[in-house]
Parts: sequence; structure tokens; C-alpha cells
Amino acid sequence: MSILIRMRTWRNAVLIEIRNVVADLSPAYFAMVMATGIVSLSAQMLGMPRLAFALFLLNGAAYVTIWTLYLLRIGWFGRAVLSDLTDHQRGPGFFTAVAASGILGSQFVLIAGNYHVAAALWVLAIVLWVSLIYTILTAFTIKEEKPGLYEGISGAWLLAVVATQSVASLSALVALHWNQPYRLMINFFALSMWLWGGMLYIWMISLIFYRYTFFRFSPGDLSPPYWINMGAMAISTLAGARLIMNTSDAPFLHSLLPFLKGFTVFYWATGTWWIPMLLILAAWRYVYKRFPLEYDPLYWGAVFPLGMYTASTFQMAQAMQLDFLFVVPRFFVYVALAAWLATFWGLCRKLGGGLLSFSRTRKVS
Repeated sequence: MSILIRMRTWRNAVLIEIRNVVADLSPAYFAMVMATGIVSLSAQMLGMPRLAFALFLLNGAAYVTIWTLYLLRIGWFGRAVLSDLTDHQRGPGFFTAVAASGILGSQFVLIAGNYHVAAALWVLAIVLWVSLIYTILTAFTIKEEKPGLYEGISGAWLLAVVATQSVASLSALVALHWNQPYRLMINFFALSMWLWGGMLYIWMISLIFYRYTFFRFSPGDLSPPYWINMGAMAISTLAGARLIMNTSDAPFLHSLLPFLKGFTVFYWATGTWWIPMLLILAAWRYVYKRFPLEYDPLYWGAVFPLGMYTASTFQMAQAMQLDFLFVVPRFFVYVALAAWLATFWGLCRKLGGGLLSFSRTRKVS
């Protein structure tokens, strides 16, 4: 009887602990799947299949786990989720669910060769994109009380661009598995999403750059999602390169080939420009201002752009026969991997500290 009581007590304690974790769950936690997925794809492209497959398995587990926590949060804290959706700072974090689905779908195509699961994730990504893009942007438009530009906008807004381009990129991959005329239709959809993502970036980066240069900027304002300034351009490059590689399957893409190549290079050059700027600002934040470097789920939003820059540069060099550029991903893949390992270690330490604290609490009680 005492064993049953202890088991029930332990179960209740675990449920309470899970509720506490879920209550504070960041809407942007799917950035972990985004970061792990693109580092895995980069490793696959650069001849590290075992590492790529190991990260692929880890990413699948992370995707299922985070979805479980998200669904629990919706069930237990629905009002908090709704509040996050309409919040100018936290709302854009939900777009990580779209991007994570798109990148995991790309892993299923390029690493597992499983188009059926990839197609399911592609449909899910489209449904999530349509639901979130119009819900969040409509809420931001019609809400009566709004923050000023100084408090309201950050690099996290560009997750909307990343989500859009992840759908475009996966669409270009999924199209290869369909017969005509569906292949033509899906390629046209991919092109449309690619163009929409580019326009969305122009709108948002203008506001972000204005906030950079004309408002007071403190170290706390330079959160890791500012690396999405570069990451959004990197994934736009990746989607453009995949469209270039699909020109033989879609005559309209072939007729747009100079445009596709020009804008793909434009996106890549813009993303490359951001890298020194972001490194300088990071040095200012952590070295000059001595901002504490502690684990935060938002740091996955800084790992993702590094992995995406690696993959997009490799794909563009391959699509456009720019062999001299291959040296860049061969170096950057190790930078992305080091950043992923550091962030994953921070996550493990946080989880380990939480388990230790929980264990001590149970012993005292």
C-alpha cells in the first residue's frame, strides 16, 4: 500500500514539474529542430553521412517531444498561448513550427529517402503557414493597444520569412517525386512562396534596420534571433538554388533562369554581408558590455543561420557551377557544428540541473 502511495505521489510530482515546464515553454522552441536539421543536412552535403543520420534521428525525437509539449501547453494554458500569438515579441516565435516541419521534411528526402513522410510534413507546414501568417499578422494589425517600434520589433519577426522559404524549399524537393502536371504545379507554388518570402524580408528588414540605427540599443536588445537577419537570406538562397536545379522540370522556371540566378546571388550576398556585422555586435555584447552568456532556447535561433549559410552556399555553388565557393561550406560546417554542440551542451546542463533540483526536492519531501 505504501508503495502505491509513493508511486502516486511521484506521478503527481512529475505532472506538476511537467506543467511548470510547459507553462514557461517558449513559442520559439522549434528553433532547436531547425538548427539540428540544417546542421544534419549540411553534414550530409559535405560527406559526413553518419553524423547526418545521427542528428536526423535526434531531430525526429526532438520534433515529436516539442510537439507533445506544445499540445500540452495548448490544453493546459490555452489563454497563455493565445496571448503569445498576439504578442509582438513572442508571436513570431510560432513560425519556428513551420520551419521545423519544412526542414525535417527535407531531411526525410535527402537523408532517409522517404517521400511519403516528407509529403505529410510538407502538407503540415503549408497548413501551419497559412494558419499562422494570417492569424498573427491580422492580430498585430487589429489589436487596439500596440507597442512602439522600439519595443515591438526584433530579428524574430524574420522567422516569418524563414517559415515561408522553408515551405518553398521543401516544395522544390517534393516536386521531384510527382509526375506531371503536379510537378509543374508544385514548382510554381515553390516559386510563388520564394518570391513572397523575399518581399516579406524587404518589408521587415527595413523596420529592423531602422530600429537598429535610430533607437537606443542595449546589450539585452541584441537577442540571438538577430542572427535570423542572415539566416532568412541564407534559406532564401537555398530555396532559390533548388528552383534553379528544377528548371528542367518546369519550362516557366527555365524562362526565368537569369532572374532566379540573379536573385539567388543577391540573397547570398546580402546574407554574407550580415556575418561581419553580427560578429561585431556579438563582440560588443559579450566582450565589451560583458553580457552574461547563459543557455537560452533563443540561442538555437543563432545556430540555425550558421548551418543554413553552410547548406545554402553549398547548394548555390552546386546549382550554378561556382566551384570556388565550395571552400566556404567546408569551413562553415565546423563553425555550425561547434555552435550546435555548445548550445546542446547548455540544454543538457539546464535539463540536468532541473532533474537534480527535482530529485532533491522529492528527497526533502
